[in-house]
Amino acid sequence: MGPSLRMLSRDHQSLRNHVFPGDGKEAAAILICTLCGRNAVRLQVRSIIPVPHQACSVRTSTRLSWPGEYLEKAVDAADEIGGSILLMHSHPGGLYGFSAIDDESDAVCIPALQHGVRHTDGMHGSAIMLPDGRVKARIYDGEMNCTEIPSVVSIGHEVSDLTTKLSEIPMAFSSAMGASLSGKTAVVVGVSGTGSITAELLGRLGVGRIILVDFDHVEKKNLNRILYATPAGVGRYKTHVLRDAIKRHHPDTIVETYESPLAHVSALDAVSDADVMFSCVDSMGGRYHCDLVSHAFLCPLIDVGVVIPTRRRSGISEIADVCGRVDFIRPGGPGLWDRGEITGEGLSAEYLRQSDPKAYAQQLDEGYVKGVVEEAPSVISLNMRAASAGVNEWIARLFPFRHEPNKGFARTYFSLAGGEEESSPEPSVSAPLLAQFLGCGLSDSLLSRLGISSAAAEAA
Repeated sequence: MGPSLRMLSRDHQSLRNHVFPGDGKEAAAILICTLCGRNAVRLQVRSIIPVPHQACSVRTSTRLSWPGEYLEKAVDAADEIGGSILLMHSHPGGLYGFSAIDDESDAVCIPALQHGVRHTDGMHGSAIMLPDGRVKARIYDGEMNCTEIPSVVSIGHEVSDLTTKLSEIPMAFSSAMGASLSGKTAVVVGVSGTGSITAELLGRLGVGRIILVDFDHVEKKNLNRILYATPAGVGRYKTHVLRDAIKRHHPDTIVETYESPLAHVSALDAVSDADVMFSCVDSMGGRYHCDLVSHAFLCPLIDVGVVIPTRRRSGISEIADVCGRVDFIRPGGPGLWDRGEITGEGLSAEYLRQSDPKAYAQQLDEGYVKGVVEEAPSVISLNMRAASAGVNEWIARLFPFRHEPNKGFARTYFSLAGGEEESSPEPSVSAPLLAQFLGCGLSDSLLSRLGISSAAAEAA
């Protein structure tokens, strides 16, 4: 699926404002990127160094010359994070390609970057931006062999392909949309009730690569809500059941399975070059890890949850509501903790349940931890409603079809008991909790927060 470049939509807009100041002349900026991805080279924009317009000795509509001191600043910034450097400038005339002058410039500047940056893992390159915001980028290896970056994406309330004109975006739910999805990678964390349906929908839509992460086996109590689970399959990994099913109806789809928690190096390595992640887990700890990884890899997260609250009236249990929730998390925006889906109290309760089941049961009886768990709830129809809403949310971000802006649909909540559905924008948060991990990639800070030692990461 080739190399890719990822940036936040706010960074893309900031770049566009800088390199197109309105005077019709070229301008430049330097992108400092983290490098991650297992099957592809993914560059994630971590910071931007704008080259001041007045610092350039030459600025015309076709030529630009700027001081070497900004290359030195870029080398220092790349060394600090072990990253890569992209030199970007504008093409005010609209040429969607690299000119002979651009080639000559790269022949001088790229070797200087390769020599200046201390670490040898980084691949450096150049990029151009057009007035409409489209971007073309390329990277060089140590022998100065050039590779075009076919996928350049900005991530915000929409997930925008920056190599494509707005008028060329496929129409949602068309065959062209299906062809586009064949180049995408989707991750499903938790392949039980909601997760198995999500994986099936992604497979039927023709998503080219699907990564399934779940360490649980099929049990007899799962048979009424996990797609393709059968009595003969009891004891098999859930991931294997879904993998085999998807491969039967879409044999060309790449399906990778990881029978581990998400917080395992092999799973993280696979997820690092994904286009979207679906969180279909039933624990706050699992959601926290998904939230964290989403920010680290600039990967949109769609969290899906269902619940059936009950109450007692006249000594009889009855349904209080039948509801579901879909949250779209854009990296850099308020995450699940900021939205109240993850709390310290909830994480403590989960830890207590694992470490001291008797104390947990006592708290449950005393009402400190609210919840009633059934062994085999008959909820597949509710799971299907929620899973479908989650997948359609991703489609809406890639191929906008709503009458209203996507920013008003950060959370969608539905109540089957009340016959209601309502959507809301992101909460106002001055400092999102996970901002420090934004775009950090598979770094020591991420591994440490996930409880993975650097030695374990290297061994993997």
